[in-house]
Amino acid sequence: MVNQQTTDDHDRNLSAEDLAALRENLHEQRLFRQEQLEQLSASATTRAATSAERRAASQTEVRVTLTATARMVLAEVEAALARMDQDTYGTCRLCRGPVALARLMIVPQARHCAHCQQALEAGR
Repeated sequence: MVNQQTTDDHDRNLSAEDLAALRENLHEQRLFRQEQLEQLSASATTRAATSAERRAASQTEVRVTLTATARMVLAEVEAALARMDQDTYGTCRLCRGPVALARLMIVPQARHCAHCQQALEAGR
């Protein structure tokens, strides 16, 4: 039996409308992450001056984790936008096949088709 997701990955091309919608989604994600980083940065300076040491340590740990995650996702979003500008968006970085539109709609910064992503995750 053929995996439907794998078949879908190799049976489509992105239309101009698809790309426009995905680009808008990526821009929204970028704006969200930039705002999140600004809020986390502002929160760090405000809370450091007013929190008790015990709570400040745990809040700092959470803030550091959130900041690292936001920076990572922002970098992935910006890389996806760069791939759009280079006309390589929607092409798997491993097998060079197309990434399914359904996958891109869920994870617009995806670099790999579902099959290659599963193989990468299995190898970890």
